[in-house]
Amino acid sequence: MNYTLHQLQVFLKITQTQSITKAAEELYLTQPAVSIQLKNLQDQFEIPLTEVVGRKLFITDFGKEIAEAAEKILNEVYSINYKTMAHKGKLTGRLKISVVSTGKYVMPYFLSDFITRNEGIELMMDVTNRAKVIESLEKNEVDFSLVSVLPDNLKVENIELLRNKLFLVANTKSKFTKKIYDKSIFEELPLIYREQGSGTRLVMERFIEENKLPVRKKMELTSNEAVKQAVIAGLGCSIMPLIGIKNELLHGDLQIIPVKSFPITSVWNLVWMKNKNFSPVAAAFLKYINEQKEAIIHEKFEWFEKF
Repeated sequence: MNYTLHQLQVFLKITQTQSITKAAEELYLTQPAVSIQLKNLQDQFEIPLTEVVGRKLFITDFGKEIAEAAEKILNEVYSINYKTMAHKGKLTGRLKISVVSTGKYVMPYFLSDFITRNEGIELMMDVTNRAKVIESLEKNEVDFSLVSVLPDNLKVENIELLRNKLFLVANTKSKFTKKIYDKSIFEELPLIYREQGSGTRLVMERFIEENKLPVRKKMELTSNEAVKQAVIAGLGCSIMPLIGIKNELLHGDLQIIPVKSFPITSVWNLVWMKNKNFSPVAAAFLKYINEQKEAIIHEKFEWFEKF
């Protein structure tokens, strides 16, 4: 047997995502590179690790056993690396964070300097919808989560990081001549929604209900990026977080429609379970956020306050 740690890491990610494409995205590799690593690992076993049925990838029972063994091996390797760093007097360990999908435009800026200063830390950041973020928090699978709507069924503590502003947006081929529109504009515009479980959708629906907006729901899409592209293509309008459309506004692909009572505002919160026992890495990160939050906002998000 001549399998490598890299092959085990790739295979474990494939089993976790049930997809070569998604594994490639999360590992920042090309899809062919992941497929090659899977083939090289498979060549060392006579029993199939995976099978494809109806173009869908499945992990065999044998493959699941290998994945469990791979996870144990990789955890031991991480442990060796951490111990080596610790003996050098460096902060080591894993920092695990779950982030709502539009939070991917926010969280990296609050992480970058901390990770750079502490090379012994391995960051594990899961970007998903709000429902899954709250689930991972409740199961104690992560140290922190980033949400724009605080969970009302969990006892959590939080730090407010940044205001979240949502605007009604359209592509730039559409013409809006008034300086300000009232809520009747929603009778004319086909509105594109995020999927159920999305924090953006939750904020949007609460605002629509509170203001009794006469919306025309056009379609429902499963990511902020998909909604953005649909709006640019002219399939409808949407209520979107400013943080995720900066480049499209600057490049003239999207425009903000001026409507009374907009923007909708909420707050990006870093949250953790109340009475959580922090690892040294998590405790250090929380201290860093408390000390550096204002400086990060001033340096990285000054443009944000102009809207």
